Amino acid sequence: MIKAGASEIVITPETSQFLFGYPHVERYSNGVHDDLYSAALFLDDGSTQIMFISNDLIFVDKKMSTEIRREISQITGIPAKNIMITATHTHSGPIMTNYASSLNDPIVPKADAVYLDFAKEKMISAAVSAWQNAAEAVLGMTKADSTGIGTNRRDPAGPSDHEVPVLAVMDKERSKYLACMMVGTMHPTVLHEDSRLISGDFPGLAKQYLKKQVMGDECVMLYHSGPCGNQSPRHVVKATTFAEAERLGVILGKAVEKAAESVIFPDNPVLAADNLFVPDLERKTFPATDQAKKKLNKLLVKMEQMVEAHAPHPEVRTLECDIFGAEETVTLSELSENGELDNYYELSLPAEIQLLVIGPWKFIGWSGEIFVEYGLAVKKQFENTFVITMANGEFQGYIVTPEAAEEGGYEASNSLFTPEAGNMLVRETEKLLKAYLNQ
Repeated sequence: MIKAGASEIVITPETSQFLFGYPHVERYSNGVHDDLYSAALFLDDGSTQIMFISNDLIFVDKKMSTEIRREISQITGIPAKNIMITATHTHSGPIMTNYASSLNDPIVPKADAVYLDFAKEKMISAAVSAWQNAAEAVLGMTKADSTGIGTNRRDPAGPSDHEVPVLAVMDKERSKYLACMMVGTMHPTVLHEDSRLISGDFPGLAKQYLKKQVMGDECVMLYHSGPCGNQSPRHVVKATTFAEAERLGVILGKAVEKAAESVIFPDNPVLAADNLFVPDLERKTFPATDQAKKKLNKLLVKMEQMVEAHAPHPEVRTLECDIFGAEETVTLSELSENGELDNYYELSLPAEIQLLVIGPWKFIGWSGEIFVEYGLAVKKQFENTFVITMANGEFQGYIVTPEAAEEGGYEASNSLFTPEAGNMLVRETEKLLKAYLNQ
């Protein structure tokens, strides 16, 4: 028998906040398009209790996640390692952590400690409420196809993952939805620096669609972000507007709606949880500051040439991001030379790999922004296994592939770790899954 409880709470800032995700833009919120939520799902099979907490935020860093998990555990008795805290990665929400690569950006402020405390208390409240209202329930499982919401960021024909696992939680009579949880592998960056309204971007609008059209307003919606480091809507959007964010949200919502028609309800699904820590990931060696500045200058010249040639917008946007990355590399090179970068490594490590099991489905939690290839490597080996990123922290940047590191674009430029870090995550995840499967 499964017991389930779900709860969601608004975490929309009550004051104007700096919206984090686009460098060099003084982007303070001046209104709300759609509310941000913290949503919690608690499951109990009689011997194991697990909890997922999804937040419409760009990150929830390691320190904050650790504190929240510890406090929830103290109140509920759920082991901290059985609690996963994630962020949808919306770029239209408050700054949540102090990024090393933004240190020299005069526009980007420090994270607002008052809002961080507000969000922390709301997440704990949502979790405790979900735990308190647990009742007998049934779990339904299905998979949706998110094709249409985006592609590989650099190569539209490149690697991507449009499989969206959908967990539907219903009351024991199957008369109503209590919660719906999904994992989507796409950057929520339809909205850009010209928007100053708080928003969950397309994942938030997909959740709205499903509430209104499919599952009811009382259904608690959780969205987790898969390995979307190199996944973007930029090649499919017609504009960076709320209408486009809603269009993509409806595409995802309808995909889930269609998949819900073929939901499977496994008998007596068993829950399990485990984790391990990787003490260190291979750290990147940064170029000398003068060399980093030379690369930046070359990209600035290239941008002038592209603008004069009226190059297509996606190409200009990609180069613009590469310039941001080159500027951030200059900052990271300076921090590396003066020894300050070690402080930021300490904020990210050790790297936790978390496993939460629901019947035949296995959810892996990784911190940070990870390229999709690493998630696909895990899925290739283990059936019904789904990687959730931005889980229980962040890595102060991306984990990229060797090819991306060689290319030296935006994502590689601001990464603190080498591509071998991604391989380490895959190898350690294999160990964790094999240990569970061989029990």
